[in-house]
Amino acid sequence: MEYRFTNDVLFKWLFSKNQHLLKSLIAGMLDVRIESIEEFVVTNPDIPPEVVGEKLCRLDISMIVDGRRVGAEVQVANEGDYPERSLYYWAREYSSALQAGQEYIDLPRTIVISILGFKLFDCDEYFSEHMALEVTRHTLLTDRLCLKYYELPKLPEVTDPTDELGLWLALFDAKTEEDLKRIEDMEVPVMKQAIGAYRTATATDEFRQLERMRADARNREASALGHARREGIAIGEEAEREKWQGVVADKDAELADKDAELADKDAELADKDAELADKDAELADKDAEIERLRAQLKQQNGNS
Repeated sequence: MEYRFTNDVLFKWLFSKNQHLLKSLIAGMLDVRIESIEEFVVTNPDIPPEVVGEKLCRLDISMIVDGRRVGAEVQVANEGDYPERSLYYWAREYSSALQAGQEYIDLPRTIVISILGFKLFDCDEYFSEHMALEVTRHTLLTDRLCLKYYELPKLPEVTDPTDELGLWLALFDAKTEEDLKRIEDMEVPVMKQAIGAYRTATATDEFRQLERMRADARNREASALGHARREGIAIGEEAEREKWQGVVADKDAELADKDAELADKDAELADKDAELADKDAELADKDAEIERLRAQLKQQNGNS
């Protein structure tokens, strides 16, 4: 497949423009019937071209589903920080829901769904759900926090045609046209719609232009990292070097402050020395005056 469903530009483009498909996917991931969803709004459907060109941009989809805030994103590569990043994503969604004048109790349940192209947890299950629990009694602190993770490499090899969520995940995991055809041949209506929408989307010039911009951003990032490696500058070493350079700079600044303080003390002592010298000169003048007066008095006594 030229483009997989885990491509972040395709994910945002396809499901923002085909919200009935997104609604079906989210219903399966929230474990509710699609018919039961009354309110379904995508709050960030646009893909500004200038944003796509940013290598660190995350093309997630944010929704309101029956009063709940739901965020969904795909991540292919394990960058080592995904649990923290997904928690930050949740915090961003959760905190942005509080309007002026509202009470904290009014904050909605916020769910972040992550579809991952790598293994994140040390377990056999492909689905993991995390909430805020007390560590020994396992009592729930609040239902407002919910993180759902789907790890595609752990999916079973055979997908049950009656398992709609399993079919969606198999679609995200599809790597070849044969994988796509195998799902299509199961004659599940929503899967045929999704694959048809996929083929339509990937054939458009607008999508291909956005994907080229995205690929260019990824290539620039890869080239920068490759250049750093070729020059023998490992990112970790560079960070460590910058850290110690900062420490040395701080020490230099501290020593400069000490030198300035000592210079001020030296200037103060010099002023004191000058003041004492003036006093000595004044005393010498007094002594000379006394000696002159004594001599004058002695002379007067001798004359008399």
